[in-house]
Amino acid sequence: MKLPAHVKLVDVGPRDGLQNEKQPVPAAIKIELVHRLQDAGLKNIEVTSFVSPKWVPQMADNTEVMAGIRRQPDVCYSVLTPNLQGFEASLDSQPDEIVVFGSASEAFSQRNINCSIAESIERFRPVVEAARARGIHVRGAMSCTVGCPYEGEIAPERVEMLARLMKGIGVQHVGVADTIGVGTPLRVQRALEATLRHFDIDDISGHFHDTYGQALANTLASLEMGVWQFDTSVAGLGGCPYAKGATGNVASEDVVYLLHGLGIATGIDLDKLIDAGQFISDFLGRKSGSRAGTALFNKRASS
Repeated sequence: MKLPAHVKLVDVGPRDGLQNEKQPVPAAIKIELVHRLQDAGLKNIEVTSFVSPKWVPQMADNTEVMAGIRRQPDVCYSVLTPNLQGFEASLDSQPDEIVVFGSASEAFSQRNINCSIAESIERFRPVVEAARARGIHVRGAMSCTVGCPYEGEIAPERVEMLARLMKGIGVQHVGVADTIGVGTPLRVQRALEATLRHFDIDDISGHFHDTYGQALANTLASLEMGVWQFDTSVAGLGGCPYAKGATGNVASEDVVYLLHGLGIATGIDLDKLIDAGQFISDFLGRKSGSRAGTALFNKRASS
């Protein structure tokens, strides 16, 4: 079994992980979380989103958070920009990368952003063009690539179509996301194969939710295909709003534990990553969502 020698993780905890939290998280806490993640060796961090505070009040402090970060020259700081207005608002914060998103499910697209898949792509076209004209890297998030809360199982042909549309507007990298965590290895591999018809293996990442406990299995199945980039979330931050009571993003600590166990380099200090997870979990007043993080933290505390 030939696996990648090195894996790049994008920690989406500060943005994707915190955006659905009911309790307000102060900018100072978000900034400290980003600092702890980069001190642990993370080179790619999804920091915030430039979306209307009316829709996502948790991200209303986006400019303050970006301004407060002690930037490191080798770290990529990305932000979600849902439209041209959001992109223009982000420019003063000098993001290294912007993220746009689209769904492989027509019903999800309508429910989530009130427009069709085709309309969402056209909405992002000027955003992508403006970003690339300024030398800002563009990553696309492809949601519901294996399952949808409204349509059920998603055919690989739908994923291929979305990947083709994203490529067509100039998106440089796409994340294949199992948004509700229903995917199993074979279904995830089919979604990745569909995406590979339009993007090279170096321009694809996996984004897996752990609702059914399959995220690590899906990560391994992706590694076996040569995928070497993944989105993860420290302490497993991020619920799954479309699957009640379900867990959300796979925990960064669990993925790093898996990768290190496979002899794959990440450049991440697992102990420091666990501390970052404990920091934000303590603030939120709940246990970390990372099994490896919890086990190793408890082991450390008892020794």
